[in-house]
Amino acid sequence: MGSSVAEERKETGRVEAFSDGVFAFAITLLVLYLKDPAANGGSLLQGLIDQWPAFFAFVTSFMTILIMWVGHHQMFTFIRRADRQFMFLNGILLFFVTLTPFTTSLVADHILSSDSQTAAVIYAADFLALSFTWGNLTRHASRKNLFAHGGDVGIRNQGRGAIIGLSFYALAFVIAFFSGIASVVVILAVAVYYVVAPNVQG
Repeated sequence: MGSSVAEERKETGRVEAFSDGVFAFAITLLVLYLKDPAANGGSLLQGLIDQWPAFFAFVTSFMTILIMWVGHHQMFTFIRRADRQFMFLNGILLFFVTLTPFTTSLVADHILSSDSQTAAVIYAADFLALSFTWGNLTRHASRKNLFAHGGDVGIRNQGRGAIIGLSFYALAFVIAFFSGIASVVVILAVAVYYVVAPNVQG
């Protein structure tokens, strides 16, 4: 019995450790899109002001990935074992996490251009897919009883949080077809909501 529990903890520990590495890699890549605005001459202050779309996209993506990582870490305090499907679902989640730096760069580069709506659609679609995959991950854990004793409540809370995120990311996706900036504002508002409502993880 003790050996079985130890094996399960080792298994989930490996999944969480791998996931932590991916989250750290993605969140580090975000900052690479921030450049010295005075590198080619000109006023540093004006350059920083002109670079506000990059900062805006960076803060939005950083907060969202950070909140996702916090929720992911909390989820593994409830999970006692990970089956094959759980690991694949977790991998799909990480795929969309690693895609975030790319979609962030699109928003940073095009949010003030005629392509702002296209960039925002792609950006919102990434977060919509993240939230959808997160919901599937928590539902699978609940359906297959992968949680430790008492962990079912925490998993259900995370599932409810995913529904909230999915609803607003869907809204941001629709808004993106009309206003790129408004869509990113909605995504940032979702991140702020999760910060001020810590009992609802998504």
